Amino acid sequence: MTCKEAENLVMPYIRHELDVGQMEEFLEHIDQCDNCREELEIYYTVEVGIRQLDSDTDTDRYNIKGDMEADIIASRQEIYKARFITILHYAADTLMVMSLVVMLILQMRIWWQTGIF
Repeated sequence: MTCKEAENLVMPYIRHELDVGQMEEFLEHIDQCDNCREELEIYYTVEVGIRQLDSDTDTDRYNIKGDMEADIIASRQEIYKARFITILHYAADTLMVMSLVVMLILQMRIWWQTGIF
């Protein structure tokens, strides 16, 4: 991912509008590129800061940088969860195909023993 692409994904990331694949690429780029990470921090500070000012929250509890780090951790957990679900899906598909093959082999054996096949 280029810096230009990452910059275009900053606001969708902050607003939780990215799919898992885009989020994964974006976070990988942010980890490697200090300029884009700084850009994310600036936009996150502005966006979340305005949101917090508009709401009636306690002003002594502002920790926007900590909130951003927590959001990044939550995004990584979402990516890992999606990967895990994908792996489970592939495992279930594989088990279903293997069971169908075993059932077909057993059925052919029955047909062979009864003289049908």
